[in-house]
Amino acid sequence: MTDRLGVPTPLIVALGLGTLLNPLNSSMIAVALVRLQHDFDIGVATSTWLVSAFYVAASVGQPLMGRLIDQFGARQLFLVGLVIVFATSLASPFAPDFWWLVGIRAAQAVGSSAAFPASVVLVRHSIPEGGNPAAGLGVLSVTASASAALGPVIGGLLVTSAGWQAIFWINLPLTVAGFVLGWRAVPHLATNGERSSARTTVARLDLPGVTSFTVAVTMLLLFLLSFAGQPRWWCLPVFLVAGGYFVVRERSAPVPFIDIRELTRNRPLSTVLTQQAVINLAFYCIFFGMPLWLEGVRGLDPGVVGMLLLPITAVSSLTTPLTALLIGRRGPRLALIIGGSVLVVNSLLLQLMTDGTPLWLFVVFAVLLGVPNGFNNLGLQTSLYQAAPPEQTGTASGLFQTCRYLGAILASTALGIVFEHDLTSTGLHHIGYLMTSAAVVVLALSLIRWGRGAATRS
Repeated sequence: MTDRLGVPTPLIVALGLGTLLNPLNSSMIAVALVRLQHDFDIGVATSTWLVSAFYVAASVGQPLMGRLIDQFGARQLFLVGLVIVFATSLASPFAPDFWWLVGIRAAQAVGSSAAFPASVVLVRHSIPEGGNPAAGLGVLSVTASASAALGPVIGGLLVTSAGWQAIFWINLPLTVAGFVLGWRAVPHLATNGERSSARTTVARLDLPGVTSFTVAVTMLLLFLLSFAGQPRWWCLPVFLVAGGYFVVRERSAPVPFIDIRELTRNRPLSTVLTQQAVINLAFYCIFFGMPLWLEGVRGLDPGVVGMLLLPITAVSSLTTPLTALLIGRRGPRLALIIGGSVLVVNSLLLQLMTDGTPLWLFVVFAVLLGVPNGFNNLGLQTSLYQAAPPEQTGTASGLFQTCRYLGAILASTALGIVFEHDLTSTGLHHIGYLMTSAAVVVLALSLIRWGRGAATRS
């Protein structure tokens, strides 16, 4: 069975099952931290390593898996990723101590990082020439957004009924279903690599580039994650050295891990990656910040807060099919302009939130926030699809996800700095100023791209 745009339905279902694992597991853990603190006899700061380790490992793992996909094939890495998630989810409940659990969860993040870049490659292969990829990408977008938003709800039910171990058990049927369906539905594709010696294969992987990128990204994220408390200043010089070496090497490497020269030349691709980071900075300022304000200032129960955030996901999911139709007729630029414009309006409405604002107004705000989320997510994914060279689709898709994590971590850092000493409505307004600045940047980049596109067509 095939959908009306030529993407086999079993393939889309398999890819959706794989794609939801990373955002689901990144968000479910939040509600299990208290139980984990009790069971492992650890403090709050120590327990957050389960969150940080996942973010850092996924940020590095996404482009790494993307490169491996470009080199060895989307089918192989998609299935291997599911096996890794299955194995780590099976092992996690039996971790002998907390730090074993952190290491296993980092491996889980790397395994779950294969699905998105593999899915973009497979959608590109499945869409007929001249077809609209937005429908297939839209399914993946809705799946990822919904699983991330519903993660705390699902995790809360699992932890309450069966303990923290259940948030790992839930992955087992999902990975088995994804693997069985993927084994049958995911096609074998031609790759960039040819049959060659082991030495040549290793050389094409650019291990020095992979290593320096891993060190640089890890040091940057560890520094940002620590900035609101006790900054790890020693991470900065290590980041600068590793990052400098990475840039110099990749500009001259015959087969670079990440083609810096291509990123410099390919302005549409570099613009998409920039917008992805900035959009997620704006979005997670609210998605992370609003619960802190509603619980800390308004005194609401966490369950009520979770329900108040659900309209974001619901409206985003409803908006995605409409966005796919718009992109099919007008391209992704108009969708990004609409998304950026509504995001600017939302960021300004944040200034209306006070200690006495009625909850129905927040519901309206959450509904409006779902609109740009739907337009921007699918608009950027389609722009990535169009801008990335076909032979580098996996790597570019991985970088795209790394930029999402970077935006989320920047938002977390900003919230920690502001709310550490000012968890008030005034502090929320300061976060709103940051959100407005980010939204204006997103809209400006979309308008620039629209102007260039219009000029080219005319």
